[in-house]
Amino acid sequence: MLRSALPYLQLIRADAPIGYWLLLWPCWLAVALTSSTIEEILNFLLLFLLGAIVMRGAGCIFNDIVDRDFDALVARTRNRPIASGQISVIRALLFMSALSLAGLLILLQLNDTAVFIGLCSIPLIVAYPFMKRITWWPQIWLGLTFNWGALVAWSAVKGSLDWQVFVLYGSGVAWTLGYDTIYAHQDKDDDALIGVKSSALWLGRYSRLAIPVFYSLTMLGLTASALLADLNWPAYVGLTIAGIQLAWQANAVDFDDPESCLTMFKSNHYFAAIVFAGFLAS
Repeated sequence: MLRSALPYLQLIRADAPIGYWLLLWPCWLAVALTSSTIEEILNFLLLFLLGAIVMRGAGCIFNDIVDRDFDALVARTRNRPIASGQISVIRALLFMSALSLAGLLILLQLNDTAVFIGLCSIPLIVAYPFMKRITWWPQIWLGLTFNWGALVAWSAVKGSLDWQVFVLYGSGVAWTLGYDTIYAHQDKDDDALIGVKSSALWLGRYSRLAIPVFYSLTMLGLTASALLADLNWPAYVGLTIAGIQLAWQANAVDFDDPESCLTMFKSNHYFAAIVFAGFLAS
C-alpha cells in the first residue's frame, strides 16, 4: 500500500514541504495584518493551511504534466513520477481533479469576495508552466501566482480589497523573484541546453547584484505594510532580524553550487516565519 502511494506523494512534493510553506506564508501574513481576534486568526490560519496543502499539490501535478518532456532532460527532475513513467498522465489528472475539488470546497468556506478573487487565480496557475517557454522572467509570473493568497486572505478577513494589500502583494512578488532566481541557478546548465528560460540565465553573474535589489524591495514593502497597519514594535524587531536573514542569503549563496542555492532557497521559510511572528505579536 505504502509503496503504491509513494509516487503520488512524490508527485505532490510531500517530501519537499518548502513549496507549501512559500505558498502559505503570504496568506498567513495577510491574516496577521488584518485579523482582530484570536478565534478569527486561528480559523483563517487553519483554512489557508488546508488550502495551501491541496492547491500546492494540484499545482505540482499540473506543472509536471505540462513539463514532463523537459523534466526528463534535467538531472534534478528526470525521476519525477510523470517524467519517469511511474504515473500516467490520466492518473495524474484524476488526482489533480480530486485535489482541486477539495481546494474549491475549502475556498467556499470564505465570503463571496474572497471566493471570486480565489477563482481569479486560475489563469495565473494555468499559464505559469508555459512562461519559461516564452519569457526570461517566469519568476515574476510565479511571484504573481504564489502571492495571490495574500489577496484572498485579506478579502476573507475584511470583506474587500483595500489598496494597502497591494503593498504586501508587491513585496511578496519581489521576494519570490529573489528566492526563485536563486533556485533557478540549480538548473541553469540543463536549462540552457534544452531552451528553458529563467531569470537566472538572463541575469547570469549579475544575479549577485540583482538579488539584493529584489530583497530590498521585499523589505521595503513589508515595512510599509507594517506601518500602514499601525503595528507595534515587535513587528519591526522581526523585520530587522528578517532583513539580516535576507542579507545573509544574498551574500552567502554560491550561484555555481546547486546545494548552496537549495539551502538558501529553503531558508526563506525561516525568513517568513520571523516576519509572521513579529506581525502576530504586534
